[in-house]
This record gives sequence, structure tokens and C-alpha cells, in this order.
Amino acid sequence: MKTNGACIAILAAGLLAGGAARAQGAAQWQALPTVAPAPADNPTTPAKVTLGKMLFFDPRLSSTGTVSCFSCHNVMEGGDDHRPVSIGVEAQRGGRNAPTVFNAAFLSVQFWDGRAATLEDQAKGPPVNSIEMGMKSLTQVIYRIRRIPGYRPYFERAFGSGDVVTMDNAAKAIAAYERTLITPGSAYDRYVQGDHSALTPQQVRGMDAFAAVGCASCHQGPNFSGPPLPMGQGFFMKFPVYPHSPYVAKYGLMKDPGRYDVTHNPADRNVWRVPGLRNLVYTAPYMHNGSVKTLPEAVRVMASAQLNRTLTAQQVGDIVAFLQSLTGPFPRQTMPRLPPTPGDLLGR
Repeated sequence: MKTNGACIAILAAGLLAGGAARAQGAAQWQALPTVAPAPADNPTTPAKVTLGKMLFFDPRLSSTGTVSCFSCHNVMEGGDDHRPVSIGVEAQRGGRNAPTVFNAAFLSVQFWDGRAATLEDQAKGPPVNSIEMGMKSLTQVIYRIRRIPGYRPYFERAFGSGDVVTMDNAAKAIAAYERTLITPGSAYDRYVQGDHSALTPQQVRGMDAFAAVGCASCHQGPNFSGPPLPMGQGFFMKFPVYPHSPYVAKYGLMKDPGRYDVTHNPADRNVWRVPGLRNLVYTAPYMHNGSVKTLPEAVRVMASAQLNRTLTAQQVGDIVAFLQSLTGPFPRQTMPRLPPTPGDLLGR
């Protein structure tokens, strides 16, 4: 797994003290782009965004008609659900914390374990997950959508005439909507673009500490989720690197084997896609299992379990202040009006 090896090499560099680490960190400070990248076969259009937003909010894509993408990814707040693990159909609980959908468009792979190469691939996962939305197959999902006559005009506006009410097009529309869920313009973004009054002195100290301690060795790039990579090529890291950290047992950080569940390669045990760090004040609790409740504790956990460092109270406070500067303005959201439901659609 080439990206993991590269990350370990960067991590070693990031452990350098003082000015060398700051220089290494300073080289990667980048503002978030104002437009998310889209694949050539799915350019973002207003018609796709409109349709995708409707599908994102529609609980009829679940077996019980009660769970939608929005159920676990609340775009009226931080893009997640604030539970340690999400609740799906029949009140079942998943095994991992729901990551925010905001700025997911800048990730090169999706899900904590990187099993989906694109947002389009990701959109097809939850509807047929037995815990999340509970549909038996994607065929059943698109059959359900076709049974709602009011959807066809929206598919035709987005994809043209003919046989366009397909699962591939539904996924493309959801992905197009999700590519509008980005948050450029944070205080950090303004700072790196030249407005040196945008950050407080404490936040600037935190920015320096973030680099000097070694956080920037993995959390780099505009989204702080790793260097820009081609879609489908993930930036992965073993977590925890130091399993004897007291936080590992306290928060059960090794119970989930992570990417190993996807590849079954022993080298991928407890390996994860590096998550982004934007809007963290909106996405508690933290970690893949949602076990860490506060941002200061998350900083302490990462310093200990990843870098074998014990931070001072000032370092923690400064880094938290810096992370708070990564919160950007959210795009305005309104609830969509969904097409009417046939009386026999759900059947239960």
C-alpha cells in the first residue's frame, strides 16, 4: 500500500523539532478551493444538484421509509449526526462514527476504510447496507424511485430523455449535490491567502505547534486529509501507531480492524483513510468509533497514540484554537419538496 508507506515516511520527517518541522508544515498550508472537482463523466449541473438533493433527503430510499442520507448527515448543522455510531433501519446501530459530508468532495476515497473510490460509488453503499437503509439490492432501490412518478421529470432535466431513471444516474445526482457541500473561506483560508489579521495570536501559535508536533505530517493539503491524490487512490495511515498509549485501551481504538475488513491484508489492520480536519467544532464526537467527546481530548489522543507525544496544556489549547480556525461558512441549505408517495409504495 504505497500511500501508507509514504505517510509513515512523512510522519518521521514531521517528528523533527522546532524550525525544521515548522518549515515542513509551512510548505503545505493551502486554502480550500471554492469549487469541488468533478469527474469528466459527471460534471456538476444545477439540474443534477436539484435532483441529488431530493434523493439525499428522501427516506423512501430505505426499506422502512424512515432513513435517508440526511438522517446520518445533517447538512443543516455539521454534516454528521453527533452519535458515536449512527442508527439505521429498525433502530439498528452501525459500528463506526458517521463522517461529515461537508468537504467529502475533496477526499480521494470515501468511507473510513476507503472502500469507495468516488462519491458516486459511496452513494450506492448505504441504501443496500442491512443496518443503514436496509434495501435488498440496488435494483430494489431504483424500482422504488421509479414507482414515484414525480421523479421522472427531474431525472430527464438532469440526464435527458429515454431510460434515464437508473441507479447510476441517481448516484451521480447525489454526488453532484454533495460536491456543493464545501466550506471555503474560513479564518485559516483568509490567513493563508494573505490576510494576516484573520487568525488570533493563539491560533498562529497553534498553527506552528500543529506543524512542529507532527500533526501536519498526515493532516496536510487544503482539506487537511492528506496530499491531493487521484480519485480512487487513498491516503491511509495506521491508527494507532503506538498501541501502548493509555488512550488506546481507554477508547477502544484497536477493536475495529479498519481497512483490513476491505482488503484482508494483514498490513491493513487498524489502517484508516486520513480524515479531514475542517469544521471539527461541528462534528463531535471524534475518532472512527465516536469514543472521544471533546476536541482537546482528541488532540491529546492523537499526540499520544500517533506521535508518542505528551502535550502541555498550552500546546493543546493552541492547537485547538488553530483547529477552530478551520471552520468555514456553510452553504445555505433549504429542505427540498419531494414528489408525492403512492399509497402502496412502502407496503408495511
